[in-house]
Amino acid sequence: MKLNIRDLKNKQIWREKGYKLPAFDVEAVRERTLKEPIWLHFGAGNIFRAFPAVLQQTLLDEGFCDKGIIVCEAFDEEIIEKAYAPFDNLSLLVTLKADGSMDKKVIASIVHAISAKYNMDELERIFTSPSLQMVSFTITEKGYSLTDSKGEYYPDVICDFETLSEQPKSLMGMIAALCYKRYLAGKMPVALVSLDNCSHNGTKLYNAVKAFADHWLRKGLVDEGFADYIDNPRLVSFPWSMIDKITPRPSERVKAVLEADGFEGADIIRTAKNTYISSFVNAEQTEYLVIEDSFPNSRPPLEKAGVIFTDRETVDRVEKMKVCTCLNPLHTILAIYGCLLGYNSISEEMKDKHLKTFIKKAGFEEGLPVVVDPGIIRPEDFINEVIERRLPNPFVPDTPQRIACDTSQKIPVRFGETLKAYIASGKDISTLTYIPLFFAGWLRYLLGVDDDGRPFTPSPDPMLEVLQGYLKGISLGDKGPFTQNLKPILSDSKIFGINLYEHNLASKVEAMFEELVAGKGAVRKTLGKYISIEN
Repeated sequence: MKLNIRDLKNKQIWREKGYKLPAFDVEAVRERTLKEPIWLHFGAGNIFRAFPAVLQQTLLDEGFCDKGIIVCEAFDEEIIEKAYAPFDNLSLLVTLKADGSMDKKVIASIVHAISAKYNMDELERIFTSPSLQMVSFTITEKGYSLTDSKGEYYPDVICDFETLSEQPKSLMGMIAALCYKRYLAGKMPVALVSLDNCSHNGTKLYNAVKAFADHWLRKGLVDEGFADYIDNPRLVSFPWSMIDKITPRPSERVKAVLEADGFEGADIIRTAKNTYISSFVNAEQTEYLVIEDSFPNSRPPLEKAGVIFTDRETVDRVEKMKVCTCLNPLHTILAIYGCLLGYNSISEEMKDKHLKTFIKKAGFEEGLPVVVDPGIIRPEDFINEVIERRLPNPFVPDTPQRIACDTSQKIPVRFGETLKAYIASGKDISTLTYIPLFFAGWLRYLLGVDDDGRPFTPSPDPMLEVLQGYLKGISLGDKGPFTQNLKPILSDSKIFGINLYEHNLASKVEAMFEELVAGKGAVRKTLGKYISIEN
């Protein structure tokens, strides 16, 4: 059982082992798509293969569409080389159910996979095709940023600002340049759709593209009408979206199951840029995708595959419900405290009474009072499903270490928006307990020492070096106060959304931090103090 077009034609052996195969002519779909592409995607990682690509597969299987997706990778080109090319761009989705069963489905909706480097001519051909309806992205929130943690433009961005190069150095510079090519080809309409898990993702994408358009216009590198083209939603739209599907790195356990079936090529590879890839992706069964219905050149009928299309205001409410209250903050709490308590599995953490109660109280008692009900999904139902079904699923091999990546970049949205909602409604945030307990735990995590006193390496974060510099010299057993160390962090509104000192929350965080660094076992002791266990 080799994952390639030729071996896929021997359908009987695959079906005998319980693998669902494409119900369409893969080669014919590829031919039609390359001739008249409708969907180009940037970001060839696991979430794309486990969700958007599967949505299009559903449309193809059920006859609602006759074209697939072209994918481009601009950050980690090893993904194309090692997870796409050897398998004829096919992939295997393994859906992990809470009862321990697995669904195995061969995904063939990705018809072509290329790296961004040295392929600008091909990307231009695709981008200027009149048939192109949407360009989507799963490049993480960092992918849209043009500046570093100090607010200074990255060197590649500066280079792209200065010249309208045929080989842009930055991804956002490349997207802006391709938009200009489409403008020159006849001001053709298209939707640029961020599918990344960040607040107002469409606006982040718009701001990045617009920055390049404005710089080029000031330098006289583009026609004056280009900026108007980008600003006209009837020609170029930047829909907001909310995406939710837990997609951890490929699991050794899943690999063993596949190999027992006779499936070949399931090796798990770690790229030089620390991406874990394989011929298969594994993901939970639950998934949500809500998109603002703004597509000036039409779109695939993805609602037939379960996507919810609505207006921008509803997307915003759903996204805030999920990212600020019902999932992402809870995930981040588990990530930080899981690392401190020596856990390597999210599902194992959910057996810890302190941690499960912690996230329940943070969600229901401090999050839900200021959450906005989006109307199409009940927040109470969503958070219950997260806590009782999704996070405890032992067959989703997610780790706190993975989720702890880039925490400084996540806090403003995952917690800062809740704080601002409290303040806007006239409520006193100094009465909160569980959000400041998380903040204190994150500061304790930055010391890189777990609750048993063992050193660990914190997950990658663009601010890690700066943050750890403020905490330098603090060791377990030290006595406070630590105001001098903590004030540069707790007063930074870029991290927390507000200056915690201006709203009387910093002193509570400082006090909790003192408790957490009191010595070995202090993390567990502090949790015991603040988290009352419900029988």
